[in-house]
Amino acid sequence: MSDARQHWPAAERNRGPILEILARVLPEHGRVLEVASGTGQHIAHFAQALPHLQWQPSDVDSNMHDSVAAWTEGLANVLEPIVLDVTQHPWPLPAGDACAAIYNANMIHIAPWEACAGLMRGSGEVLRVGGVLVLYGPFRVGGEHTAESNARFDESLRSRDARFGVRNLEDVVAMASQHGLQLAERIAMPANNLTLVFTKRDAGP
Repeated sequence: MSDARQHWPAAERNRGPILEILARVLPEHGRVLEVASGTGQHIAHFAQALPHLQWQPSDVDSNMHDSVAAWTEGLANVLEPIVLDVTQHPWPLPAGDACAAIYNANMIHIAPWEACAGLMRGSGEVLRVGGVLVLYGPFRVGGEHTAESNARFDESLRSRDARFGVRNLEDVVAMASQHGLQLAERIAMPANNLTLVFTKRDAGP
């Protein structure tokens, strides 16, 4: 692979546990859109392990695309990365080409709340009926942090930008519901994180 690959240690640590969930909840075929692909470490690992799915990487920062392309070099089931700002609609995907699944990790807490709202709105628009949105990261539950380390992380995020912060699980679920997405599963993960699996309902909100 190219030297353009960037490396995030956290992505290396959590890709295995996340893959176990994806292998169980993703559909048998179709296109999976990864929102906020970052370095490309996740999508490269998942696409190699789940070759029956077509993977579409994306990131709002086009400077990350070279790293994504380098990590996924030689994987025939990975498309070229696209620029995707979740707050902009419609998303730049082929018209009428509904996604079977969407995957997003560690984004909504390091972005304004509008990013979470945009993620849910866009997912509700582009997912096919019965499709899944898989969301990974830290969350507060009932307004409380699940670990002291998450509380410190939240404080650090808010010191960088007052619009950032670990989100309330209930707020995220409510926003998803507004766009036809129903929480199907909540899974405890290592490092005090959660994986949330939403499904696209038959009818809209």
